[in-house]
Amino acid sequence: MTTTNIAMWSGPRNISTAMMYSFGNRADCVAWDEPFYAFSLVHHGNDHPMRDEIIACGDCNWDSLVARCTAPAPRPVFYQKHMTHHMLKGWDRSWITGLTNAFLIRSPERVLASYARKWSDVTLRDIGFVEQAEIFDMVADAIGDAPPVVDADDVLGDPRGTLGRLCVACGIPFETSMLSWPKGPKPFDGVWAPHWYNAVWDSEGFGPPPPEPPPLPPHLQTIADAAQPYFERLKKFKL
Repeated sequence: MTTTNIAMWSGPRNISTAMMYSFGNRADCVAWDEPFYAFSLVHHGNDHPMRDEIIACGDCNWDSLVARCTAPAPRPVFYQKHMTHHMLKGWDRSWITGLTNAFLIRSPERVLASYARKWSDVTLRDIGFVEQAEIFDMVADAIGDAPPVVDADDVLGDPRGTLGRLCVACGIPFETSMLSWPKGPKPFDGVWAPHWYNAVWDSEGFGPPPPEPPPLPPHLQTIADAAQPYFERLKKFKL
């Protein structure tokens, strides 16, 4: 059996969990939630909700994580929900180019408005825009073309159309099962889900695009302004 190992690269608070639920609801798919979360907490040392529990339950070894990400899976589609800021400096990222890579983007203002409701301590690094652009450029250089990019607002506004285009770009058939999922926790949720996933646990599919967030406080707007050029760079290539 041939496995399509799809690495979806995004930052946090970017409908990334809903996208994982969408793919995870396919009968032919196995999903993995943020493979490098525990690794990044150990090797970067930053504080996060449930830090000790995440480290205790996760694999913190780069080589074994890479081996699993690049290996065949029990089902034809292996969906990996990756956070770009988990790819720490100084660790070889070249293995990424051997995967089927896609990129999920969202405006910095929306990301930060959502992030700040869950965790007040946030920096530019925490939302992963810089690393997302670095990984995008590396993959584009390796394949000689832009890898697929989808905007969260497009997914919410037209789930069937946007997911259909994404599936074509990833070389897999679209399945209508991707448009909905049962409420509640999923067996592939990370241990951190109780802190972050309450809204998506209450969902049964993609909701409508949210209204524009209110103006950010100055310290968050400064971060949004720094992230904007990286967002705009990838937005040019969205499906």
